[in-house]
Amino acid sequence: MKSKYKISMSPVEISDAPETVKGILVEQKNNFGFLPNMYSAMATAPSLLKIYLHGYRLFREEGTFSSVEQEVIFITISRENGCDYCVGAHSMIADKMSGVPEEVTEAIRNNAPIADQKLQALHDFVVTMINTRGAPSKSDVGIFLNAGYSEQQVLEVIVAIAVKTLSNYNNHLFHTELDDVFSDYAWAE
Repeated sequence: MKSKYKISMSPVEISDAPETVKGILVEQKNNFGFLPNMYSAMATAPSLLKIYLHGYRLFREEGTFSSVEQEVIFITISRENGCDYCVGAHSMIADKMSGVPEEVTEAIRNNAPIADQKLQALHDFVVTMINTRGAPSKSDVGIFLNAGYSEQQVLEVIVAIAVKTLSNYNNHLFHTELDDVFSDYAWAE
């Protein structure tokens, strides 16, 4: 999904980045081996890039979801928000880094059932949290908890939604092009 409005500002190159994010962009380029287009766009509003990266790191490092569950959450949010950039990028991360079974990633991408019932419950709860704007029913939470998740993880889903909403909306407004490294995982709504 792309916004009908496109931000007219040009994404930031490291050489002309504001000092407040220049080091961050260099670090990200070193981490990835390239500077993701999304980060160049986000750097036009330094606070956006900083908040995103900080929240993303906290979710990854301090949350209690496994790496597979983290990707299920991120791909689900990005699909629900119609972000082709993040669905593509997280599909590659799921495949190459997080060990998500291909059939799970494909099910989410195609809005099909997930055979793993626990991951299906996670996916469904994330969708519910987005669609109810954070006001799930007792039954919705009960199904999530009965699948083996915790109340703390209910709150961790909020962190993931906040983080991915930042990147998804940024990508909608910038019409962010998928980086070549993610091109095998391109997705369109």
